[in-house]
Amino acid sequence: MPDETPPLAPPGVTPKAAYHHGDLRAQLIAAVRELVETHGPDGFSVAEAARRAGVSSAAPYKHFKDRQEILRGVVSEAMDRLRVAMEAGAAAHPVGSLEAVAAVGQAYVAFAKGEPGVFRLVFGLTEGHEDAPDLLAKGEGCFGVVVRAVAACLDLPPGDPDVQRRAYMLWSFVHGHSFLHIDMKTKVTTARIDDWDYLMGISRAILMDATRA
Repeated sequence: MPDETPPLAPPGVTPKAAYHHGDLRAQLIAAVRELVETHGPDGFSVAEAARRAGVSSAAPYKHFKDRQEILRGVVSEAMDRLRVAMEAGAAAHPVGSLEAVAAVGQAYVAFAKGEPGVFRLVFGLTEGHEDAPDLLAKGEGCFGVVVRAVAACLDLPPGDPDVQRRAYMLWSFVHGHSFLHIDMKTKVTTARIDDWDYLMGISRAILMDATRA
């Protein structure tokens, strides 16, 4: 059987073979994701993304109508990856445990640390979201991971108002911690902030009083 491995491309350029296999959209999203991390969402050009994908500057517009739609594609793909990471975090611990709840938060913080540019884009690209029900649904899907972990810990249905309230509190703490870290604001304290200790502490504080009731 012949070797189907595509030839190596120069650094920063994706092999054109990806386009011929119908994967140009994914290659462009990956290229833009890298550029967002380096230059921010306003500092990249579609032409540079095309160059990195190894195609012409006109090729991206076969899949995206404009630059904003490319950024939405990056956000959509990032939200999928974030949800999967959060689900995997919960699944690594016993169902209903505080560790499962904390691990959901740990995946969230790790994503922010690993891709701060994309993380900012996900929560900063708000214009037009009311016209993007797919992104709204994916945001609800990510929050749903938190809700399910909390519901299991409290032994209550996900739709219970107390589950929803406590899940929101957890998300708020973790979201704030993520942004404080990538903005390097945690340096204002002399205390050493260990993510896992922080997440377990927050999970315990928000959920244990309910389990004792």
